[in-house]
Amino acid sequence: MSKDQAKPKFRWHIVVFLAPAVLVYTAVMIYPLFATLRLSLFTEVGQERVYVGLQNFRTLFGNAFWSEQFWNALGNNLWFFVVHMLVQNPIGIALAAILSQPKLRFASFYRSAIFIPTILSFVIVGFAWKLILSPIWGIAPGMLDAVGLKSLYAPWLGKEAYALTTLSLVSVWQFVGIPMMLIYAALLSIPDEILEAAEVDGITGLSAFWKIKLPLILPSIGIISILTFVANFNAFDLIYAAQGALAGPDFSTDILGTFMYRTFFGFQLQLGDPHMGSTIASAMFAIILIGVCIYLFGIQSRMRRYQF
Repeated sequence: MSKDQAKPKFRWHIVVFLAPAVLVYTAVMIYPLFATLRLSLFTEVGQERVYVGLQNFRTLFGNAFWSEQFWNALGNNLWFFVVHMLVQNPIGIALAAILSQPKLRFASFYRSAIFIPTILSFVIVGFAWKLILSPIWGIAPGMLDAVGLKSLYAPWLGKEAYALTTLSLVSVWQFVGIPMMLIYAALLSIPDEILEAAEVDGITGLSAFWKIKLPLILPSIGIISILTFVANFNAFDLIYAAQGALAGPDFSTDILGTFMYRTFFGFQLQLGDPHMGSTIASAMFAIILIGVCIYLFGIQSRMRRYQF
């Protein structure tokens, strides 16, 4: 065999096909990311941009005015994420388990109906639910009255104690179709031989799900969890559409996304500060990066160890 035949050829067609996607991703994601990180290291003095290093981060975490808003937004973001983890993902898993039953009639219709809200605009969902829950012209009071539960109604979006949880549940309603479809696909990928062997051993129904199916779909559940984490800490649209940039009442629904937007672009009579806004965006990136690394190196590696 000659040297030319032994030497592997460089596959130029791979570069040709990947180049457009890489260029677009670099232009709309990579470059803005590094530009944001760079902007957080500067500040405006007069009309001149001055390098200050990590001073903006010291201001964000050390100044009482900034730190109070940051920790409030971070705490709200954590609660927003917890609601999705405790409500959205378990409901999505339960729906997927039900819809994967071969004897269920109209399963495709149910899947489509549950998934449709995920393709709706955040603006439509935010304004629609704001109208539905309105104590003046909303239909929520009438619907609760029709089933004898009107006493449970309250202006949830107008109360500090309930506003964030209410918007979290609205987000759950919109996006529960995503974990449902991912888990549904994972359940369908389980080999029939495993399920048939379980039936021979008398493991059927709910017992089969807990003992056979659930352990096999744990990697998919892990992926859904980290996707939920990333999406929730990047959240902005629903809160902004329903409560505005001030994330009322009294910043009770303020999350990192709305805090960053309000700081970067300004609101009402307050001028925007791109440098502090970039600092908040950099802190968001660091939080998401740490969470993803914990998942990849702490959880996913252990799942691979026990996977068969």
